[in-house]
Amino acid sequence: MSQNDTLAVDIDVYGATGKAASAGGRAASAGGGNPAAPERKCILSGVHGGRDALIRLALDGDGGVHADLAARAPGRGAWLAPDRALIASAAAKGKLRGALMRAFKTTRVTIPDNLVEQVAHGLERRALDRLGLENKAGHLIWGSDRIGDAVSAGRVRLLLHANDAAPDGVAKLDGKARGAPNTVVSCVLPVDRARLSVALGRENVVHAAVCDGGAAARVIAAVDRWRAFNGLISTETTANSAVETKVSGS
Repeated sequence: MSQNDTLAVDIDVYGATGKAASAGGRAASAGGGNPAAPERKCILSGVHGGRDALIRLALDGDGGVHADLAARAPGRGAWLAPDRALIASAAAKGKLRGALMRAFKTTRVTIPDNLVEQVAHGLERRALDRLGLENKAGHLIWGSDRIGDAVSAGRVRLLLHANDAAPDGVAKLDGKARGAPNTVVSCVLPVDRARLSVALGRENVVHAAVCDGGAAARVIAAVDRWRAFNGLISTETTANSAVETKVSGS
């Protein structure tokens, strides 16, 4: 299976043909939808991707390493693929420290014991905060029946499912997405309904849908990196994804 073929398995992208669209439809990088945007390279794996697809690490004044998920900290940065197992293994074996010393051009590098958990918590917070913001802006809807009607009407751009959603409920909505008159992206989040409900300020949210193309692109930019870190999609898919083109251009 080629890198581009992984999309049909990792994230379902349904078009009007009723079949999952190929990864070729995600033509721009995840770092803002601009194919010409500068790419970064993971110091461990060599994977390339936009700034929103990879994880930036920065140094504080004392040489302490911290996750800079917004990529705004001053100074030189080092980039990692959003791969929890890769980062944890490299940290445990001392490979991460060596790679960081080369990237930062200094031996004054201190990696906190909880770096992996820092990243995990930060990615979850950023993704759920984004969902909360889009919900407050009126870009999200919830409830299986309401979502199903919106999908059939061609209003939905992005379907989101809690990881404890009933398989038949997910299958029902994804089945409607396959028959939708527009392209619909569908993915399962790395949190259960309780955590998703808290993020959206509502009770028992199992499924949610985004009906605005720009909002869907913003959500996917945060969610893809989070899902990749949790092993739900490949880091190559995340680094080379371009849901922005699909969801905002449909």
